[in-house]
Amino acid sequence: MRVKKGDTVIVIAGKDKGKTGKVLKTDSKTSRVVVEGVNIATKHKKARGPQNPGGIFKMELPIHVSNVMYYDSKNKKGSRLGYKINDDGKKLRVVKTSGEVIE
Repeated sequence: MRVKKGDTVIVIAGKDKGKTGKVLKTDSKTSRVVVEGVNIATKHKKARGPQNPGGIFKMELPIHVSNVMYYDSKNKKGSRLGYKINDDGKKLRVVKTSGEVIE
């Protein structure tokens, strides 16, 4: 999975197409990511004593990684990611459209 926690991504498919947000969590086993402000669902939670009050909460649910694309802030659009090996033998992520190295 090329997208990592903390990356800014744009949704390219689904009901939230066109929205951008930060990746909050990734799950490599199911190939899903949780994006801030995307795929919002309403959950009803039962109260479990005074420490855990109940109520209606809105939360982000995971979406498949194939439905998101890295957001290139320089070009203001989505871009694919690739890998490049530097002189030290370290693997770096590279934005395909601008050639910029991430991290």
